[in-house]
Amino acid sequence: MVDTHDRGSMFSTMANQRMASLAGPISVFCGSSSRCSPAYAASAATLGSLLAEQEITLVYGGGSVGLMGTLADSALAAGGRVVGIFPRPLENLEVAHKALSELYIVESMHERKALVAEFAEAFIALPGGFGTLDGLCEVLAWAQLGMHRKPIGLLNVDGYYDPLLAFVERSITDRFGDPVHRRLLVEATEPHRLLQKLGRRQAATVDR
Repeated sequence: MVDTHDRGSMFSTMANQRMASLAGPISVFCGSSSRCSPAYAASAATLGSLLAEQEITLVYGGGSVGLMGTLADSALAAGGRVVGIFPRPLENLEVAHKALSELYIVESMHERKALVAEFAEAFIALPGGFGTLDGLCEVLAWAQLGMHRKPIGLLNVDGYYDPLLAFVERSITDRFGDPVHRRLLVEATEPHRLLQKLGRRQAATVDR
């Protein structure tokens, strides 16, 4: 476990991987519920294995249960590097994963989201709840504002994100966004296909 007071070595490690691979690290947003559909867990497990096989570091919220735990366990089992960023205020509510390659304890949810975003060269959202949507919408808003050019992917298992995609279309129809904003999201139903599409996509920088 690493405290974020040792920020210098943490950023150096991540920067070295950025130089080695333009595809990673990849930050993944996903739920911590263990009660969700087995199809979501299967997709999380497949994604974790694929990231490890492609030698892409997984950066995620640091939890040990639900899709978070499945994702991390699969990547670790396949020999991958997994970095967790866990907020201290959640220590009484969730269990941090103790077997990660690196686990950083931060002081707030805001710091967690900021570091997860800063480490990443791309983002993926698996099914999840409000926390997943919060992380996804924040990096989408930053991309819309031109604050980053990192691709953002939706793993749309069993149509989970169909309502969100419909919302995006409605926001464009009602002129809260522009048609170019559709390109901010890369969507696929299978993990391997999503990684292929993210590898080809450069996130668009768009005007408000």
